[in-house]
Amino acid sequence: MSLALAHVATAPAHSTQVFILSPGTTTLPAGAAGDLSAPAQQYVATALADDQPLVHLNHFSHHHFFVVLADKPTPEQVAEALRRSGHTLHGHLKREKVTEVFIHNLSQTPDADLLLAEGLALSAYQFEGYKTDAKSRTAATLTTVSVVGEAAAPAAVAELDGLLQGVFLARNLVNAPVNKLNAVQLAEHIAAAGDQAGYATDILDLAKIEALRMGGLLAVNLGSPEPPTFSILEWKPAGAQNAKPFVLVGKGVVFDTGGLSLKPTPNSMDMMKCDMAGAAAVAGTLFALAKNQVPLHVIGLVPATDNRPGGLAYAPGDVITMHSGLTVEIKNTDAEGRLLLADALSFARKYDPELVIDLATLTGAAVRALGTEASAVMGTAAATTKEQLSAAGYRVHERLVEFPLWDEYADHIKSDIADLSNLGKGEAGQISAAKFLERFAEGYSWLHLDIAGPAFLTAAESYRGKGGTGTGVRLLYEFFKLVLSA
Repeated sequence: MSLALAHVATAPAHSTQVFILSPGTTTLPAGAAGDLSAPAQQYVATALADDQPLVHLNHFSHHHFFVVLADKPTPEQVAEALRRSGHTLHGHLKREKVTEVFIHNLSQTPDADLLLAEGLALSAYQFEGYKTDAKSRTAATLTTVSVVGEAAAPAAVAELDGLLQGVFLARNLVNAPVNKLNAVQLAEHIAAAGDQAGYATDILDLAKIEALRMGGLLAVNLGSPEPPTFSILEWKPAGAQNAKPFVLVGKGVVFDTGGLSLKPTPNSMDMMKCDMAGAAAVAGTLFALAKNQVPLHVIGLVPATDNRPGGLAYAPGDVITMHSGLTVEIKNTDAEGRLLLADALSFARKYDPELVIDLATLTGAAVRALGTEASAVMGTAAATTKEQLSAAGYRVHERLVEFPLWDEYADHIKSDIADLSNLGKGEAGQISAAKFLERFAEGYSWLHLDIAGPAFLTAAESYRGKGGTGTGVRLLYEFFKLVLSA
């Protein structure tokens, strides 16, 4: 999809325009009346008096829309209501086959136009897909969203555009099937995105992974006909304000059959092309940071493979040696994501990081606990860091719920014959998975995000759409902005 965001001084005559109004508005402000006839102004005033949140005037050659801000108790709830208004607005624009729209902010909320544009753009996203019949493809008619006037600075519009490009990159990667995006192709796509945005990528091949003795990644890859990759993404601007880098780690299982512990199908294996959503989020975040020249040194680590039962596939009962030197007894080959992440978390120690955050579609337990409305967060980072990340989550409506990592949960991953078991008890699965990762994240500040619920939706939900949502990109970008402003 190629939707463009722009900033313009004025909207041309007879163009489709959107006017954002403050809650309780009952008469049109002068800037919204424009060239409307008296009857048209009266129609809008009557609709506003009836508390209609969106009023539509069809002039046949163009349209006028009036969006009234929701009266919510917090700025974060107002922001989310605006994004959802953008989704509703997109439905109208799509039906009317509007190609370009101009947004005016006449409300008292300074960034209302940007928030509406964000929801509108996220709703307009379409995965191009692979259909060959032109009639069966739904063409995206909306191509340009322009923010008008001085309410939003051109730089702020450009920043939002760069961020959304990162989200769209993540969505595109998640939505691609494994026969179009194996581990090697994922690494190549990430590197190509880096060339476009400005971050550097180093792709480690099988020989280098073997030399590093990444036993977790190598074990999961044993059943695959394709080699694994380990991608190192780095955004290091000249004016970086952090002495030690932030490191992001993304689970890159491009397809998960469960290995020899085969997943049931349907409703379990069918959507497992999304099991690399953590990797996609890391790539999308690095893209947005580089595109917008954010002055922070950030490194991304993406271990990638598929998990299949073929060939010399690893088996329940095997004992493997990880990059860190710890041994792991394999109780279930479908608990594979933590093995990839563990090697990457151990590798991250070489950077002496300020903070490490990993993202993964890791457990069904997180989905059962939180649904698709939130991600689980656990880790050893300071309370202030967790508070910053949580605040970022509320700002962009990618909310987090913290679960404990009490010492007692270490009993869930004990093994009789190895240092650790890769599978915990039936209860608290999201916690035992994080407790496993904790053993490989020693010596630095660390947070784990289990994004299994919101990363991929089987039914469309407002501006998040259907399929890959790009969860994590807007969250981490907002977090890094909070870090800079602290």
